[in-house]
Amino acid sequence: MGRSGRTALLEKLPGLRRKLNLDFVVVNVENAAGGFGVTPRIVEDMIEAGADAMTTGNHAFDQRDDVGVFDQEPRLLRPANFPASNPGRGSGMFQDAVGRNVLVVHAQGQRGMAPIDDPCAAVDRELEGAALGREADAIVVDFHGEATSEKYAIGHYLDGRVSLVVGTHTHVPTADDHILAGGTGFMSDLGMTGDYDSVIGMEKTEPMQRFIHKMPGGRFSPAAGEATICGVVVDTDPATGLATSIEAIRIGGHLKTHLPKTESGDA
Repeated sequence: MGRSGRTALLEKLPGLRRKLNLDFVVVNVENAAGGFGVTPRIVEDMIEAGADAMTTGNHAFDQRDDVGVFDQEPRLLRPANFPASNPGRGSGMFQDAVGRNVLVVHAQGQRGMAPIDDPCAAVDRELEGAALGREADAIVVDFHGEATSEKYAIGHYLDGRVSLVVGTHTHVPTADDHILAGGTGFMSDLGMTGDYDSVIGMEKTEPMQRFIHKMPGGRFSPAAGEATICGVVVDTDPATGLATSIEAIRIGGHLKTHLPKTESGDA
């Protein structure tokens, strides 16, 4: 979220990859450019720092002069249920650090969001021909949505078919990281990597002005204080691709630090 979150992640990600023995890293970058969208330079910086794939969300195309990067960089995804006329793609098959196939699928929810196509049907299309444990050694789904109920519903819908379903969008980390009955790791929302002395990442004055006085007083701008890095680490079974453990990550800033208890295994 903005320069604060971007700087923290670029500085810490290389070390986190080594410390936590991470084989594959997905970063959501939809708020990386001043809180709205992403630029080609930021995409390059994230890849150099260790991102293997990047997802976005409803702010994917906010940097209108830079949307061509979605066609140019296959590691950058937009939601699969965006109109087909949009640039880019909603999924990608990538290789991890030891050559295993990792499918990343990105979709956006319907509840409380702009009208959009059915995310379940979109994810099903992206999973065709890429069965977990056969064509794909691991499958990660970033579900960008407002409603926790919708996130849980799609988590259960995909349970046993993917390694991980993780929610993004609300900028607040949830405490429900766990493995569903069918073996899929799940977390309602990763939270943001940004300054939590804010209103979901934005400097407090303008959001408070709008809530209290019901009228805008200026532009939103990302909070610039120390960022908390938020995420999740998942270990997978090499035979099935299903999750064997899932743990939240919180580092620095205003939130209580939390790191995985173990630093071994496939992540």
